[in-house]
Amino acid sequence: MSRRDFLTYSAAAGGSGGGVEEATISQLQQVMTTGERTAQSLTEEYLQRIEGIDRSGPAINSVLALNPDAGDIAAVLDEERQQQGPRGPLHGIPILLKDNIETGDRMETTAGSLALTGSTAARDASVAERLRAAGCVLLGKANLSEWANFRSTRSTSGWSGVGGQTRNPYALDRNPCGSSSGSGASVAA
Repeated sequence: MSRRDFLTYSAAAGGSGGGVEEATISQLQQVMTTGERTAQSLTEEYLQRIEGIDRSGPAINSVLALNPDAGDIAAVLDEERQQQGPRGPLHGIPILLKDNIETGDRMETTAGSLALTGSTAARDASVAERLRAAGCVLLGKANLSEWANFRSTRSTSGWSGVGGQTRNPYALDRNPCGSSSGSGASVAA
């Protein structure tokens, strides 16, 4: 797929102007403060973008799993914002975590390995716990080089048994490089 085709898919997935694809956290907070958007609507916009670019369209394979509770979490955070104000600058912001970070919810933590399929954590890793406490919506898990590239010195960067090959969103025939290939590709897209 050419860069032009990718950008066409991206524009279509992003909707009509004012989308989330280029917004900063400060800008997202501003539109939530004014009521133009909510954590729920942002979460839905990101889910649509993931569907349009990651799962369909160019299919960059950057997201391994989506949190089935993300919409409900966003709704609770919206209610909290109305009643008490935001917890801080991350309140209501949807994020992805690399799939080697444990979350004590219904999402699996596989490090991209089929050996860990079905593995769920009893509690959040400290980074996930802190992000939740700050009011983030844990949207899902990003693909990664299997075992964070600790499986072999000759392993293909960006490939995992669970998620397959992550693709560079700007050059789909090129490797996105690095252990955090899914995280990087999802942000770049």
